[in-house]
Amino acid sequence: MSLNGPESRLLRRLSTPRRVQDFLETLRYSHDSGNDMLRSPRRVLRDRSAHCIEGALLAAAAFWMNGARPLLLDLRSDDDDLDHVVALFKRHGCWGAVSKTNHAVLRYREPVYRTVRELSLSYFHEYFLNKNGRKTMKDFSEPYDVVRRHGTGWMTRDDDLWDIAEALDGSRHHPILTARQRKELRPADPVEISAGKLVVYR
Repeated sequence: MSLNGPESRLLRRLSTPRRVQDFLETLRYSHDSGNDMLRSPRRVLRDRSAHCIEGALLAAAAFWMNGARPLLLDLRSDDDDLDHVVALFKRHGCWGAVSKTNHAVLRYREPVYRTVRELSLSYFHEYFLNKNGRKTMKDFSEPYDVVRRHGTGWMTRDDDLWDIAEALDGSRHHPILTARQRKELRPADPVEISAGKLVVYR
């Protein structure tokens, strides 16, 4: 099943990363990000809400509709924290990212990063557990072309897209830290932990 006329027209209007990000900010943040729900772009447009990977998939669909590569980036964390997924884009030789998040800092990245590793590291210091400030981000994926890997049917599927999430998680990732570096990490300061509790939606 393909996108219908209104869906296609909306995604085509999201012709720049900035427009995609601005649109994602109009969607309510969905807290169904555990094992509950992973909706297709069609379902996100219908429900007007999204969590991070749903927002990244919607962004990837908009990029693809406008002739850009539909790339995802998986930022993987320790087992006691959640991963974060963003949609990658490139401008003038540099990488940026579109991000749907409920938090104050794990957000849009301007296209100023020369490598995907540089961009990924921009999320590292603010990626910590609020209960103790322990930094949890451990690796990042290769840019993941979701259309090349899965076709286009996922854009309108009625079932949850956990198969795509599992495939992304199982794709090639690169570690951020050595074991020695991880042991020497300093926890976030109390003021950072306090700021980390700032959210858009309770």
